[in-house]
This record gives sequence, structure tokens and C-alpha cells, in this order.
Amino acid sequence: MRTFIAIELPKEIKDSLSRLQEQLKATHADVKWVAPENIHLTLKFLGEIDDKKLEKIVKIIFDTAREKSKFQLRISSLGAFPKIDFPRIIWVGVDIGDKETRGIAEELEQNLAKIGIPKEDRPFSSHITIGRIRSSLNRERLVQDLKNKAELGGQNLDFYATSITLFKSTLTPKGPIYEILKETNLKKPE
Repeated sequence: MRTFIAIELPKEIKDSLSRLQEQLKATHADVKWVAPENIHLTLKFLGEIDDKKLEKIVKIIFDTAREKSKFQLRISSLGAFPKIDFPRIIWVGVDIGDKETRGIAEELEQNLAKIGIPKEDRPFSSHITIGRIRSSLNRERLVQDLKNKAELGGQNLDFYATSITLFKSTLTPKGPIYEILKETNLKKPE
């Protein structure tokens, strides 16, 4: 089964990001927008895993979560990979909470490597993907809009990360369907 580990976002944050997507849709760029209910902060994409590894992965998530406290996250910027002038992936970035998110992702990465899950080639970046560019149609308009909204109009979107979630991802012609396999609360007392 295809899986990933993520921080789930509260509904009000997903709603705010959905409104941002709607604003960007006005550029009529050829973008595959992430369905609002699927927006999340990926900590580690696992890919295809078998049932034998599933138990080990759940234990690694549990062991990581019990050593961490809930923490604040702030979404404060809009950007693109590989860079804003040539976007392929549209994302919103995290400033407050980046250190904590990075620490969790790195701990998961190290421990998952011990059970044969390949490490990422790129360093971890705390971001939330909201769209993927499909073609260059109206790209210039999109780039201009991304630059104009780069600071999200001074709007900061704050929330608390309270758990780490293992998701199953089923690909369909209409887009992926995500199912929670296991959600583990961040448990360390504050």
C-alpha cells in the first residue's frame, strides 16, 4: 500500500488555504490543485510498503511522538519549487514551528532508514503543497500572482501540531484518496 507520514491540518487552516487556491485560480494557469480535504504537511513519503513493515513504522511514529510536545506552527509565505520564477510545485511555508517540524522529520528519516525505508535525496523543507503545475499555460500570470501574494497579504495562519498521522494514499483518476491508518498524539508533557 502507498503511504506517507504527515501533520494533519485543522479544518479552518484548510479552509483558508482553499480560499488562497481560489484566488490563484483566477490566473487560469494549468494547475492541479490539491483538494482542500487532502492538504497536509508531509513529514515523510514512504511509498509502497508491505504489511510486515507497517507495524514497525507505527512503532517508530509512536516512539517519535511520545518524545515530543505539541507545538505551534505558522504558515506565513507562499512559494514554489524549484523556484518562484519557474514553478512546478506551489506551496505555503512554515516559519514558526519549522525547527520542531524539521526535528521530527529528521528523527523519522533516521529511524525509518534502519528498517529499509530509503532516505530522501533532498533535505527536508517544512512546506504544505497546495498545487502542481501541469503546463506552461498562463504561467507568467501565475508567477506574478505568486510574487504579489508571497507574504500572504500579511496574514499568518497559526495552529498547533498535536499528532503525527500515517496515511494510506489510493490513487484514482479523480485524484488521491487519503485514509488515516494511525494517528499518534504528541505526548511529552509540557
